[in-house]
Amino acid sequence: MVLLIKVALMKKIACFILLFSSAAGANAQQSTFIRNLLQRMTLDEKIGQLNLLTSDMDVTGPFMKENYKQDILSGACGAIFNAYTPQYTRKLQDMAMQTRLKIPLLFGYDVIHGHKTIFPIPLGEACTWDMTLMEKSARIAAEEASADGLHWTFSPMVDIARDPRWGRVAEGVGEDTWYGMQVAKAKVKGYQGSDLAANNTILACVKHFALYGAAEAGRDYNTVDMSRRQMYQFYLPPYKAAVDAGVATVMTSFNEIDGIPATGNYWLLSELLRKEWGFKGFVVTDYTSINEMIPHGIVKDEYEAGALALKAGVDMDMQGSIYAGQLKKLVQHKKISMPEIDRAVTRVLEAKYKLGLFSDPYRYCDSQRAARQIMSAAHLQAAREIAQRSIVLLKNGNNLLPLKKGAKVALIGPLADSKKDMIGNWSAAGDYKKAVTLREGLQGRVNLTYAQGANITGDTALLKKLNITDTGRTEELLQAAVDAARKADVAVLALGESQGMSGEAASRSDIGLPASQRRLLEAVLAAGKPVVLVLMNGRPLTLEWEDAHVPAILETWFLGTQAGHAIADVLLGDYNPSGKITMTFPRNVGQVPIYYNHKNTGRPLDPNNKYTSKYLDVSNEPLYPFGYGLSYTTFAYDNLRLDKNALRMQDKLRVTVTVTNSGAYDGEEVVQLYIQDVTASVTRPVKELKGFQKIALKKGESREVVFTITAEDLKFYDRNMKYTAEPGAFKVFVGTNSRDVAEAVFELQ
Repeated sequence: MVLLIKVALMKKIACFILLFSSAAGANAQQSTFIRNLLQRMTLDEKIGQLNLLTSDMDVTGPFMKENYKQDILSGACGAIFNAYTPQYTRKLQDMAMQTRLKIPLLFGYDVIHGHKTIFPIPLGEACTWDMTLMEKSARIAAEEASADGLHWTFSPMVDIARDPRWGRVAEGVGEDTWYGMQVAKAKVKGYQGSDLAANNTILACVKHFALYGAAEAGRDYNTVDMSRRQMYQFYLPPYKAAVDAGVATVMTSFNEIDGIPATGNYWLLSELLRKEWGFKGFVVTDYTSINEMIPHGIVKDEYEAGALALKAGVDMDMQGSIYAGQLKKLVQHKKISMPEIDRAVTRVLEAKYKLGLFSDPYRYCDSQRAARQIMSAAHLQAAREIAQRSIVLLKNGNNLLPLKKGAKVALIGPLADSKKDMIGNWSAAGDYKKAVTLREGLQGRVNLTYAQGANITGDTALLKKLNITDTGRTEELLQAAVDAARKADVAVLALGESQGMSGEAASRSDIGLPASQRRLLEAVLAAGKPVVLVLMNGRPLTLEWEDAHVPAILETWFLGTQAGHAIADVLLGDYNPSGKITMTFPRNVGQVPIYYNHKNTGRPLDPNNKYTSKYLDVSNEPLYPFGYGLSYTTFAYDNLRLDKNALRMQDKLRVTVTVTNSGAYDGEEVVQLYIQDVTASVTRPVKELKGFQKIALKKGESREVVFTITAEDLKFYDRNMKYTAEPGAFKVFVGTNSRDVAEAVFELQ
């Protein structure tokens, strides 16, 4: 037996040595190849590799370089974005193969929540609380994108956001740091797989580095200002989680950090990202952000901007053409050195090498594979399932949902039959004409009548900005909707935002339902029939009036290609909703920013004492707290217990709770665990998410759910900015959301 164990151990050691040797050999081969290539490259060719330009297929910013094709032919461009399909990318790659050194192009694109098969917007998908599903949607997106000629996605966005006025909350996963870390890891793994040399994987790009989600006033591209402690504790960890997961690229943010724009910030890009975190990939700017350092007021012209960005650690210039126009002069004037140029070029060439583009520049240009994989039946089914699980039931008075079989349903609202709005913002390659609307999802499954009821908004200036045609006939639309509701057993109103009302450059100061839709809702409610409000939106909305007056509210976000089927599945009870929100819903915009893991003050809320921290006109509490979401069934929590009252630094603490499905339907519940450090060397949040388990229970079934806590879960940045756990008292909370919890206490020794 001992001999057999020794033999097995020796085999494992030999296998490890073989794998290590193979990896080392591959790395040496890559280094040699790139070193030899660098020696053959002219300065102009090197600078070309650092130049990322948009094609004329899809323009996402204020301007483009019209002669980008000539830049490709002359070797003055190393990467292209906004170009896809095997045919088109092959055509552009052919141009690169006509250059002296035949260095292949890198093709990038905004594959944010799916490529052709569109999944829920990231804020919606985050409500699944299912890392396996989130990794799966990224994997499918990578398979479709790579089949469509792409090598690189500008995703995931992991910016922590506490202000729903900011339109780009739609593109992230909400307000919680720990949860954001889990999603970051899942997304990087989904996009990049285990081998970038496989032709169905793509480079991921974590963004926006850093702190972009904290823009003042929720206004896009605005200033960010915070302490180092706030950065390290709450905002930086999701980016680091992506780096630790092996993310291949990082995108800089538009905002400043400590008075220096991120794109020119040496501390951020070189000291923190590379030296402290060990990032090995390449850094790309966001769209023209080197140029934008001039209006920031940190440099006087493009010459200074190019020098600052390269020295800070930016490897690739997206669309600004600053590197293309200034780097050669900067080298000639000895403002930057050749080793600094070579360092950036090496990082870009390494990415191309890892993708296998030097061995086969056309390995992603396979039309047959594209036809086979893009929007396949399996991908569409996955999109439907993930969309179902992204839906959050916010209210269900009198158990109005699920709808009764055979009910006469009046489907009303400007979003009820709008294909374009189903796939939401940042659905770049998505074909909205193939999306399923709610009207189509319900058709044939219920006795259905439909009425538009209103326009998205009555604000003509906003309609023009959103490129939406006002259908007019306001009173006629309204009356038809009221008539339809009166003849039905139940009215389902599809209201919210159009896809252009959230996303980039779509900040809003008023985040309630537009007045035209609110008027429609009031009129239908006055008809006297039960009303279900189906929300479609890219951010938390202010819904205090709606919550007080509407019996049932379903948050569906923008669910993607299969939206209509998924919403219908939930409305009819074919799927029991299990989503939980990952961003707090305020009562009104005056509460913003609002988030669950806030800190106490020296005068915490006391309703009986005026001179404590509160508003005169509204509760401190949000309308819907972080982690909130109902089900058609109910869940009871009981018997929270700890296996010990004291935890030593090297030990583990078991937390157990009994969860029972006490309702009438089978269902899924997200059991959430939070921790509070009661007294510490610096002030700490009232609670922080540190674990969750999503469980499925049959009606009447009970299950013990067990969590394990270690000292690692209790660490934070102390008074000296050391990441550590301090001895003392802690509270542990377990419950159905961040507000409704049971609690216990323990001590760390």
